[in-house]
Amino acid sequence: MRQIILTHLNGSLFSRALKSGIYKLIKAQETLNSINVFPVADADTGTNLCLSMSPLIGVIDSKKNHQLSTLLTQLADTLLDNSRGNSGSILAQFFQGLSEYSNDKNELTPFEFALSLELGSKYASDALSNPVEGTIITVIDSFAKNYHKNSIENNHDDFNTINNIVINDLNEAVKETKNQLAVLKKSNVEDAGARGFFILMKGFFDYLLTNKMESKPDQNIISNTDWENQFEAESEQSNYQFCTECIINGINIDRRKLRESLSKHGDSIVVAGTKQKAKIHIHTNSPNSIFNLSKDFGTVSSEKADDMHAQQKTGSNTTNKFAVITDSAADINEDDIENLDIHIVPCRIQFGGKGYLDKVSITSEDFFIKLKENPIHPTTSQPSIGDFRRQFQYLANHFPDVISINISNKVSGTYDAAKLATKKITASGQVHVFNSLNASQAQGQITLIAARCAKAGKTVKDTLKILEIARSNTKTYAIIPNLKYAVRGGRLPNSVKLIADFLQLTPIVQSDQKGQLKTKNFLLGKSNTLKKFAKLIKNKHRKNKDLSLSIGHALAPDEAKLLKKYLLRDLPEITECKITELGSAIGVHVGPGAIVVGVQCQSKITF
Repeated sequence: MRQIILTHLNGSLFSRALKSGIYKLIKAQETLNSINVFPVADADTGTNLCLSMSPLIGVIDSKKNHQLSTLLTQLADTLLDNSRGNSGSILAQFFQGLSEYSNDKNELTPFEFALSLELGSKYASDALSNPVEGTIITVIDSFAKNYHKNSIENNHDDFNTINNIVINDLNEAVKETKNQLAVLKKSNVEDAGARGFFILMKGFFDYLLTNKMESKPDQNIISNTDWENQFEAESEQSNYQFCTECIINGINIDRRKLRESLSKHGDSIVVAGTKQKAKIHIHTNSPNSIFNLSKDFGTVSSEKADDMHAQQKTGSNTTNKFAVITDSAADINEDDIENLDIHIVPCRIQFGGKGYLDKVSITSEDFFIKLKENPIHPTTSQPSIGDFRRQFQYLANHFPDVISINISNKVSGTYDAAKLATKKITASGQVHVFNSLNASQAQGQITLIAARCAKAGKTVKDTLKILEIARSNTKTYAIIPNLKYAVRGGRLPNSVKLIADFLQLTPIVQSDQKGQLKTKNFLLGKSNTLKKFAKLIKNKHRKNKDLSLSIGHALAPDEAKLLKKYLLRDLPEITECKITELGSAIGVHVGPGAIVVGVQCQSKITF
């Protein structure tokens, strides 16, 4: 076949070639995941690269006139907003350099393209506080220098002549990473990010050479890889727990100073972007510290914190037939989360201008202290579709099935967001979204049933049947000593509070079969309310056997212990009764002092 002579690269051609490269990259995501050992062996580099790059297809498809400078600006900005993980952040900065160089150009010669690659390489390197030899950053630098050499020293003015030379050299550079970094050599694998960059550029160059678009990836990609992932995840476990990211919008952001501030709080630091917008990536134990110091540089948004230790554990789990995930509206004992491999998608909390990730960047105790002391009543928001999508994509790449158990759709839009997210993943596994028809403690109890089924080796089909039975035998009860917070949050008019206070009524909230949480009873008087609350629960469940209870409290540990004492005395049928801290999802409405009880009749749940 005769080679196409190409002396100029315009926006339309660049966009089609990039789209082809992204398609090729998406097809390789599981292969890339399987060789991911650096900087953390959490098997998600392929997923992160695909989540980072796939939104660019929307930019390409939405543009009718692909003027190069405008195209690259929009691609760089979109990538900055959507980049995930170390390699994704580095690519975001690489594209910032391409965009910066091509600011006023409608097309590029091979020499100009080489200069844009060199600037992209510089931007990518400058984003790192501690560049490591033998990674994607090394390969990008080698690629840019090699392209420059072939466009100048060898006097080539045809893109495809240069591309044929540099793509082979790029492949060799990726292979060499195996010998440049000790952890890669030990595991006998290449750097996953570097290999992903090669695959992206190979798809890009193949289109320029043949004018043929890579076929669109199948929604159910199953990669057959020859690479064996022979490392031990524990030996490469990060010293830090959370992969933390956020975006800063500001004026004259000093990225050097920002990197210096971040260096005290973690490692694997990447600061990508411009003086007006910066994307932070860091591994840390304190996401909240990162979000707080970022506020000194501008307005912070798109906060994210993924638990890498949980991901590493997932990557090495070869026994469970499915993964279990829930949203942070479920209140679950920390030991159960750890021992049963439960994944959590955090809700978001906003106190005025300060935002938090529920149970990640703010503890339940700190939340209620702020709720009590802060004159600004917080707002809570469900996880975004993107929050679910990211975790679904990761888990569905490691398990054939994933069960997501979410807060009742009658209480929040979280369930609907999770359902929509399942339509936006490209992993081989299937995600099943289950409506708990409950919240807080009871939602947590249903999640525990799913996790125990997974540990017991149950199939996802059998587990979903068990969950339906569990759901119909699990109830939520809440006692609200002070209606002030429901009034502050707009859930109740102040007149209702005034009447309840005047009559000395304490409302009791209960869940129903439809998943609604309603005030169905009032306790008369303000004395012995916990005794009365225990009696109410007793009357509802005295005919049941093998009861499992979970008590959640909002800054009321002594009251929770007293309630447990009353319940154990009144209901000998109780076989398990745990106490946890109440989370923000219900806590924002019921306030400090409130207690929520989940009651589950396990005798009717057959494993």
